[in-house]
Amino acid sequence: MSVNLASAKDEITFWTTEVEKDRLCIQQDIARGFIRKTGIAVRIIPVEENFLTARVTAAYAARSLPDVLYHPIDFTIGWERAGILDAQSSTEVVASLGKDTFSPGPLNLVRVKNGYAAVPLDAWGQLLLFRKDLFREKGLSIPDTWDHILKAAKTLNNPPRMWGFEVATDPGQTYTQQVFEHLALSNGVRLAGRIGDPNHEINLNTPEMVATLRFYKALSRFTPPGNISWLHTRMDYLSGRAAMIIWSPFILDELSGLRKDQPVLPDIIKKEPGFLAKNTGFVTVIHGPNGSAQYGQINCMGITRDAARAPAKQWVEFLLSEGYLRWLSMAAEGKLPVRKGTKVTPECFINGWMDLDFGVTTQARIPRFYGMSVAKSMTASVDGLDRWGLARGKGALVSKIYGTKIIPEILKRFLDGELNVEEAARLMNERVRALD
Repeated sequence: MSVNLASAKDEITFWTTEVEKDRLCIQQDIARGFIRKTGIAVRIIPVEENFLTARVTAAYAARSLPDVLYHPIDFTIGWERAGILDAQSSTEVVASLGKDTFSPGPLNLVRVKNGYAAVPLDAWGQLLLFRKDLFREKGLSIPDTWDHILKAAKTLNNPPRMWGFEVATDPGQTYTQQVFEHLALSNGVRLAGRIGDPNHEINLNTPEMVATLRFYKALSRFTPPGNISWLHTRMDYLSGRAAMIIWSPFILDELSGLRKDQPVLPDIIKKEPGFLAKNTGFVTVIHGPNGSAQYGQINCMGITRDAARAPAKQWVEFLLSEGYLRWLSMAAEGKLPVRKGTKVTPECFINGWMDLDFGVTTQARIPRFYGMSVAKSMTASVDGLDRWGLARGKGALVSKIYGTKIIPEILKRFLDGELNVEEAARLMNERVRALD
């Protein structure tokens, strides 16, 4: 798919994991604006995220990488270290746009010795969703601590009508890594050293990890049997069969009832559109016995080693300026601005995001549907999003962990009783060390 005019003086190739038809149309629209401004055409190539690493590896071997690559931060540092991404070009883009116009948290996570491995473009912070109406009925506290979560899960569990807390258990899914990592981070589990420990050696075989594994297994007792995926948890929450789940904010449009292809059963039963959305609470930061955290995903624009650097840099700068709000509008609920504004108007992108619509069949604005406090907490959380290893020089290892899915695999063996808790922590540590 390309946007090319006869007057184009140049063309660059852009790989994107935003492959849905409506999102591709928005990207084409942005590319048309770019060619009108610069005379440079953009050839947009959709790549399914599940196949991204294989495609990038093959293109790198063939020296046929795209000019610009939209990708999750999981792979950023590893690809820069492998020579796939050009840190110098990304660093020059950040300098041109203004380092201070970005949220410092995401920038810090892509930092390398010589600058920035890629340019952060958008982000989302993982949420714990809970049924406020059910919590009120039982007099339960907001589930923002491990104790509150476990007590509520036990109290509300009434299978098969209602599951107390659905955790991810599918060993083949990144979603399982994301949910487990969120809870591990909330207990101070770090990929390299404990909090306050300057030693950056890999150490997952810790009391904090053992406690996290035990907590996760306790929650799994209030989860349906089998390999529970992102689709299971979303469907059960929207059908009123789950009291709590951990999910990305991309669920907000389905939850709001704005998608006609995704019915919200509690709304239908109550004959009250928006019932489930109104009765859903959101926890951003989870507090464990030894820490607190909100897991976050950051998506980046990487300029590759094979790029036509000048036009590639122009494209990235355009996406983070004139085309930025249009880009975020693809899915405003899950695309939080990591660039807050410009040097002249420091909050323009934050304010602009507040006015974006979300939803597919029907649309609404997040502040109007969920309240200004939820909207503000979502955008404010970007600076504090946490991940294993990225801020401690272990980004290349993170890429391997996500690529191999070794943590979900061992976690599932533990949940199934094949490993005891000490064996699971020790094996996770050994397998991750072997990847480093």
